[in-house]
Amino acid sequence: MSLMTFWLEGDFVTHLVALALLGLSVATWVVVLWKFRLLRRVKHDVPVSIAAFWQAAQFEEALQRVALFDRDATVKPMLETTFLPVGGTLAAAGEREHQLTRVLRNSLQETLKKLQWGQLLLATAGAIAPFVGLLGTVWGIFNALTGMAEVGQITLDRVAGPVGEALVMTAAGLAVAIPAVLAYNVFGRAVSQIEIELEGFAQDLLNLLTGRQH
Repeated sequence: MSLMTFWLEGDFVTHLVALALLGLSVATWVVVLWKFRLLRRVKHDVPVSIAAFWQAAQFEEALQRVALFDRDATVKPMLETTFLPVGGTLAAAGEREHQLTRVLRNSLQETLKKLQWGQLLLATAGAIAPFVGLLGTVWGIFNALTGMAEVGQITLDRVAGPVGEALVMTAAGLAVAIPAVLAYNVFGRAVSQIEIELEGFAQDLLNLLTGRQH
């Protein structure tokens, strides 16, 4: 049976399940391709940008150096946020070290949000796609058995075909879930490694700037 025949002979539930799996699959691969490109660039740029920062003679020069290598703006925002606000606001209140700690933490969190984007979708697709496929399989088997019962004659040959076609939904669910789960784990590890590097740089930057003050 071709996919077109399978679609034409399916009912509302079959169509809904197929569209749901198709949507999850498309969304998964869009996120996978986008995150693969982003994280590959960031994993290369972060250590290069940090090295360029420490090789500069002055902070302003370091900011310009980092901008040359930091294509996805993961290190540069941390440097820019250290230009603390002035005036009679709560953001400008308190000791300089505490202000720097707050702004660096906020900048790091914003960067991690960007790097972690799409992880929830991958986790959701990996978790629910097999069950969506199973729903389609159960519904297809139910319809097949009901149709054969109405005919009044159930043989192995009559059962094998419709049941096999219904099991395609289970295979489709797994085909969506497996790449999503693998991508979630791989990207999660990559983000964790980048986070460690950025946290270390943030701490070193804090020590540098507060040391200057004293």
